[in-house]
Amino acid sequence: MGLGVGIFLTALGAILAFAVHATSSAVNVHTVGWILMIVGIAGIVLSLIFWSTWAGPGYFTRRRGAYVDEGPPPDPYYR
Repeated sequence: MGLGVGIFLTALGAILAFAVHATSSAVNVHTVGWILMIVGIAGIVLSLIFWSTWAGPGYFTRRRGAYVDEGPPPDPYYR
């Protein structure tokens, strides 16, 4: 689960837990909201932990090695 999915689940859970006032005999909407918030926050925390241990921020902008410019290739017709 990525950071975006964790934020989405947290927001959806907060909406269900605090803003929805519907009742159902089959499902408790507030409990589903709290479960989604807990799963979303856990996903955000795990995503941030693994993000820093794998590639980390700036992975694609970091230099990986030195580039040496040797100039143009020699002209085969020049003597």
